[in-house]
Amino acid sequence: MIVMSVVGAVGVLVDDRVLAGAPIWAKPFKFAVSFVVYAGALAWMLTLLTRGRRAGLWAGTVVALACAGEMAVITAQVIRGKRSHFNQATPFDSTLYDVMAATVVILWAGTLAIALLLLRTRIADRASAWAVRSGILIALVGAGLGFLMTRPSAGQMAAGGLDTADVVGAHAVGVPDGGPSMALTGWSTTGGDLRVPHFIGMHALQVLPLFLLALVFLAPRITRLRDPRVRLRLVIVTSGAYAAVVALVTWQALRGQALVRPDGATLTAAGLIAALTAAGVLVALRPGAPAAPAGAADAELVS
Repeated sequence: MIVMSVVGAVGVLVDDRVLAGAPIWAKPFKFAVSFVVYAGALAWMLTLLTRGRRAGLWAGTVVALACAGEMAVITAQVIRGKRSHFNQATPFDSTLYDVMAATVVILWAGTLAIALLLLRTRIADRASAWAVRSGILIALVGAGLGFLMTRPSAGQMAAGGLDTADVVGAHAVGVPDGGPSMALTGWSTTGGDLRVPHFIGMHALQVLPLFLLALVFLAPRITRLRDPRVRLRLVIVTSGAYAAVVALVTWQALRGQALVRPDGATLTAAGLIAALTAAGVLVALRPGAPAAPAGAADAELVS
């Protein structure tokens, strides 16, 4: 996927073709970069297994092959100048889309298997255990939200003829795919976009463990963070806030509302999440028993 990231970046620079309102190589580039961080995080998590290592090896291999299969279809369709997602224009395009859909299901199942193994393994530091397990579970939800895109959009259903339509399914909600969009991400700026919760949810896999690593890094400088119970409480609060944000942006997208154009209801919900998170952080930082020595945080991370 690192190699494909480079290939995709070069393609964006040298190939001026545009498909569905975006440079044709933008999709393989974004997918490759996303797979780099996704697979990297899973590979690290597999090193934490204390039992079921062989099952973890098989599950990790399945995920890697599924990623490669999906990228192969996406890249092949780019070379042909065709859409990869939702393409039912010809029997061959439909078959490729079905193959890609199967790889997504296999990828999700492989990740689920790793999540179940992590739930059973013993991780000495409770904050680390919470960050890893909540991260992969939220990521599974985020990945699952991608299946919402495969449903016919309201416009497609209104037009009828789904059995003979060239495109069935969409990223956007309330507006056609390929309209005005955000730079780099390509997310719609005029309607809802299901890629937003899909992306944010999947990358809980990296965000929550990185948040814990940041707490451990700051522990020698901030006395309160040396207490492992404080770090655990902060990770729990952050996990809850992250899950709430995924739910919020999913609700926003399904209402056909662009991420950058929130209405009063969305802003109110966001404010409530922010207030509850701030309150949770204050409670998490409350004084407790004497803090552990400065070196304890590093010892726990190593364990």
